[in-house]
Amino acid sequence: MIRVLVVEDDPIAAEAHAAYTERVPGFAVAARAETGVRALRCLERVPVDLVLLDMNLPDMHGLEVCRAMRTARHRADVIAVTSARDLAVVRSAVSLGIVHYLLKPFGFAALRDKLESYATYRARLANGGVVAGQHEVDEVLANLRTVDSTDLPKGLSRESLDAVVTAVRTAAAGLSAAEVADVVGTSRITARRYLEYLVSVGVAARSPRYGGAGRPEVAYRWEQPPS
Repeated sequence: MIRVLVVEDDPIAAEAHAAYTERVPGFAVAARAETGVRALRCLERVPVDLVLLDMNLPDMHGLEVCRAMRTARHRADVIAVTSARDLAVVRSAVSLGIVHYLLKPFGFAALRDKLESYATYRARLANGGVVAGQHEVDEVLANLRTVDSTDLPKGLSRESLDAVVTAVRTAAAGLSAAEVADVVGTSRITARRYLEYLVSVGVAARSPRYGGAGRPEVAYRWEQPPS
């Protein structure tokens, strides 16, 4: 179970964030705090794996909370939950190791996607050990990249999108639309629609794959996260 600290000064938003978190399998709210100081005190008393952290708290900025956490050697990861759209804040958040940045207002699906990708990332790291090469590092970090399924094009469903994402992400090499269709149990045309959507949002790439005689087929692969 992933234990979550919800840090939010707005009581209504705090209640919503806690309720959303509890709806995601594998997550539980360990504590809530409405200020940065109380958040840091909670981290001293309560085991926490992940902090849902508002950036604009009444006593201190969320980035200050992150710095104080790291100074005190708290190892909990952080998802910034904020209305702040300042790119300087985003850059600072990245430099402090914040794993996701979620803009308010948002619905359950948006937070669920972030939490699920974080859970996958944690699961990949749970057993420790060493990686065989760069590709395994890229695969672990790719789990933190999410596809926003809250506003899919007409005719696309989240369930089918998840199946296509899994097929492409776990493939050792690029897959054609026909191969993806076989894996997920749909038509080649439908599979191509999902694959082209993944390309359009920047998490998949297409390239020609040469085989026998005739025109090369298009292969789709999961795009590595930027360095």
